[in-house]
Amino acid sequence: MKLGVALPIVDIGGEPAALREFVQAAEEIGYHGIAAPDHVLGANVASRPGWTQPRARSTDLYHDPFVLFGFLAGCTKIPDFSTQVLILAQRQTVLVAKQAACLDVLSEGRFRLGIGVGWNEIEFIGLNENFHNRGRRSEEQVEVMRALWAEPHVNFKGRWHTIEDAGINPLPTGRKIPLWYGGHADVTLRRCAKWGDGWMPLAYPPSDEAKTAFATLFRYTEEAGRDPNTIGIDTRVSAGSGNEADWREQVRFWKSIGVTHLTLANYYASGHLHRIDGRSLADHIAAMRRYWNAVADLL
Repeated sequence: MKLGVALPIVDIGGEPAALREFVQAAEEIGYHGIAAPDHVLGANVASRPGWTQPRARSTDLYHDPFVLFGFLAGCTKIPDFSTQVLILAQRQTVLVAKQAACLDVLSEGRFRLGIGVGWNEIEFIGLNENFHNRGRRSEEQVEVMRALWAEPHVNFKGRWHTIEDAGINPLPTGRKIPLWYGGHADVTLRRCAKWGDGWMPLAYPPSDEAKTAFATLFRYTEEAGRDPNTIGIDTRVSAGSGNEADWREQVRFWKSIGVTHLTLANYYASGHLHRIDGRSLADHIAAMRRYWNAVADLL
């Protein structure tokens, strides 16, 4: 099992020096990867008194993940960068395929593309994309991207995309990019079973609920004619609650039910996940080190 860490940009800020120090500290400690979220537009909550979402506000800083990971690829040799998750359907498909391929080449194959359908209609409106068909459209997007990554020239005619004997350059080094799905809807599990290399669930605590969800994914994978052992699972943990003994128990549980990747998200607060008290760069590095020291022998 591999342990990565989510960049706490909302706490430490997005200045190059802070980002560089954080990821180099993660690499030095022993972490396997760096994860980053994605939002393009943030809502001005001053004009939306009913806004209840703690994320995607105009006051929340989000670097574009392709630019961010392009920068970080030159700062660290850490083996894995992952979007958790990129909202695919609010973007132009061919452009995402191109950006992902370039990042794969420049990072020497260290990129996993985590994708989701999103929830923030404000972003879709601003990016001139249809919020209401985003799930169905994302299926065709995946088909288009996989074709563009695999072949130098593509002919494609679908419901939403037309490519006439054209291709991207560079192609990804392995003619594909690992594609991971975020989200918890049944249709997401079915899409992951058909086309995904992995699943990134956030909502489940270490519990029978998680076991049931994983078993469902593995069943759908078999029904799709694929080996469930080829599907990775990346879920989140936190040092924001409990102690070292609790963290070790959680890691043992996740490993026992087939989790392949854990992402430490110390800035994140939702459901069973709790943020750490401190918000400084030093606070986050200290918490990251403490968690690693507690669980590293279990990975």
